Amino acid sequence: MSPKDIPLNRYNDGVPSVLRKATVYTDLHFYRKSDVLVQLTKSFCERFLPRYGDRTVDQMVQAARSIKQNIVEGLTDGQTSLEVEIKLLGIARGSNQELLEDYMDYLKQHSLVEWATGNKARFDSLRTFCKEHSDESDYRPYYGRWTNEEMANVAICLCHMVDRAMTSFLEKRDREFVEQGGIRERMTAARLDQRGTQKQIIEHQQGEIAALHAQIASLKQELENLKSKLK
Repeated sequence: MSPKDIPLNRYNDGVPSVLRKATVYTDLHFYRKSDVLVQLTKSFCERFLPRYGDRTVDQMVQAARSIKQNIVEGLTDGQTSLEVEIKLLGIARGSNQELLEDYMDYLKQHSLVEWATGNKARFDSLRTFCKEHSDESDYRPYYGRWTNEEMANVAICLCHMVDRAMTSFLEKRDREFVEQGGIRERMTAARLDQRGTQKQIIEHQQGEIAALHAQIASLKQELENLKSKLK
């Protein structure tokens, strides 16, 4: 894509901006579900994992936090750098996979059922619930009521949904970067756009000046004609 074809945001006075349109991450379902994973994982670890002597607790909580925090930082920094956004969202996706593995390992270690493969009816019901609910407040009432098997399966379902959504989002960002480039290309596009705008202004002003010169010449000619008649 030519720099001239890169879509640019503009300030109120028409000046082009190198900044990309800000993404409101709180509107994204995968961000909101990542927020659920943080609180759900903290509660899960407090209820079902040893308080001391098990590094899994710290690893799971940190993985859950990493998902959410890297989404926030990536989408915030993405206004200036698409490269940084893609990198941080990739880290968030990696942390999501790590958390998913921890929950799946827990089910295996405790001889519990992963519903996606061992209880289709419950999994279908769970998937519908997680699909329709993305806010942490929707899950909070169940933190103290779900069994370890239920809680782990909810987390696994959420991890899968976050992964699919982030994969799709990253693919769109990847295409945008390949087609439009990053901040350097946007800077070039903005400068070319501004120069083009200035050139148009100058050409317009030159046209107005030429028209004024022609009008003055016409008035001078009329004045000369009047003088000739009065002689």
